[in-house]
Amino acid sequence: MQNIHPQQVDYDTLAARIRNWAHEFGFQAVGISDTDLSGAEKGLLEWLGQGMHGEMDYMAKHGVKRSRPAELLPGTLRIISLRMNCTPPNARDGWQVLRDGERAFISRYALGRDYHKVLRNRLAKLAEKIRAETAEFNGRVFTDSAPVMEVELARKAGIGWRGKHALLLSRGHGSWFFLGEIYLNLPLPVDKPQQGHCGSCTRCIEVCPTRAIIAPYRLDARRCISYLTIEFKGSIPMEFRPLIGNRIYGCDDCQMVCPWNSFAQASVEPDFAVRHRLDDAGLVELFAWDEDQFNSKLAGSAIYRIGHEQWLRNIAVALGNAPRSEAVIAALKSRADHPSGLVREHVAWALARHAGQ
Repeated sequence: MQNIHPQQVDYDTLAARIRNWAHEFGFQAVGISDTDLSGAEKGLLEWLGQGMHGEMDYMAKHGVKRSRPAELLPGTLRIISLRMNCTPPNARDGWQVLRDGERAFISRYALGRDYHKVLRNRLAKLAEKIRAETAEFNGRVFTDSAPVMEVELARKAGIGWRGKHALLLSRGHGSWFFLGEIYLNLPLPVDKPQQGHCGSCTRCIEVCPTRAIIAPYRLDARRCISYLTIEFKGSIPMEFRPLIGNRIYGCDDCQMVCPWNSFAQASVEPDFAVRHRLDDAGLVELFAWDEDQFNSKLAGSAIYRIGHEQWLRNIAVALGNAPRSEAVIAALKSRADHPSGLVREHVAWALARHAGQ
């Protein structure tokens, strides 16, 4: 197909082609929005001002670049938001894993290959398609990799609404999906935002183990198990350790309880299939992995980014919450003299917890 000459660009036709290409590249939904996030900026600044981002300093560092796309990428006129299903097929039911204190619960999105790599590759291919179509194109792709208000942009683009747990929801797909964006300089026609459909439901708020959803649409990251097990690098506060249960990487409770996720569809992407039985692995087994095993087994996984030390810290907490057994005690004692003070501290807590029982 020949390039469209700049002054001949039919943006309605181009937008339709972009939607078709997006589906060809494996995205289940695509929408287009403008760059006006002024309505969300006040809430962002209040959230940061109250310190609810915890130690995620990058959230504050970028300031309003997150809510002003044209300051992040000068010349940006539109944002294309895209959605890709992430639920791995045939994974063990999350509630079953949580009820089995000897197993390790890992957030369902992290059971396969790192979504950053998968989405970035597809987004880059889509951007190349647009570039080949018109020489006017200038843009950049994002997938949870820069100061981007992806949920708000996706809401404005009409591919879902913000749920009370602060995640994007879709009537046909629930919240089990990844989001990606393309910032670009073309005045494409924009889509209409969706109306919310949460009604009076508050199940996500009520189920949160640590009460991190302090109000509808408002999350205190400092209390969130996903933050504590992934983003937070230090000593997990004592008050939250018993509440973490057997969650060693992330927490999906607010999504698993959501009625809209009864409509969620499994991913067809081979990259998102469960690796190394991580949907149903034993805590003792995973705690025995040395650093080389961690690195080799989790290479290409989102989990790899937390590193072996934090992996052991998280599992030590889960073992402290596990049913007492000789295997659990032996596993903890095997790491009692670990070189890392962080690991030793959490192992000592877990052993003391079992001694107290």
